[in-house]
Amino acid sequence: MKTLKTYSIPYTGLKLGRHEFDYVVDESFFKEFEYSLVKNGKLQCNVVLDKQETMIILDFHIFGTVELACDRCLSEYNQPVDIHEQQIAKFGEEEIDEDEEIITLGKNDTEIDIAGLIYEYITVAVPYITACSNEGNGRDCDKEMLDRLNELSGGDKKEKSEDPRWDALKKLK
Repeated sequence: MKTLKTYSIPYTGLKLGRHEFDYVVDESFFKEFEYSLVKNGKLQCNVVLDKQETMIILDFHIFGTVELACDRCLSEYNQPVDIHEQQIAKFGEEEIDEDEEIITLGKNDTEIDIAGLIYEYITVAVPYITACSNEGNGRDCDKEMLDRLNELSGGDKKEKSEDPRWDALKKLK
């Protein structure tokens, strides 16, 4: 968790207005999340914090690549990611039940932890079905691996149809 401390922004000493923060998101970041879909990546995270009287508006721009395993051929590839998100944090003691998209900051809070938000945005940006062709460079899956997988999964259909236990049912047609 020590690694994630660097992803906290102390907002109490900041003046009203816009402030920029830059972070590097890499393997050490993803190791802190035990069951992460993404294990490695090289990303830049630019956060623009706009501090106002009653709230903080955080604008995220996360870009780079994450390392994924192809669902078809099982080879590792780098998936490009370009994320633009916004998060609002309001000052106050009351939790806002209606809209879970807004973070509430109490009077005793001094910093806002953005590690969870960064992790969430990256994880949601990962395609549901990962394939080498998603990389965007025209690369196709490893043909040798796909041929081998098809060979192992297909099997001979003749062997399955020659089961003598089914002969009695075939006569019923």
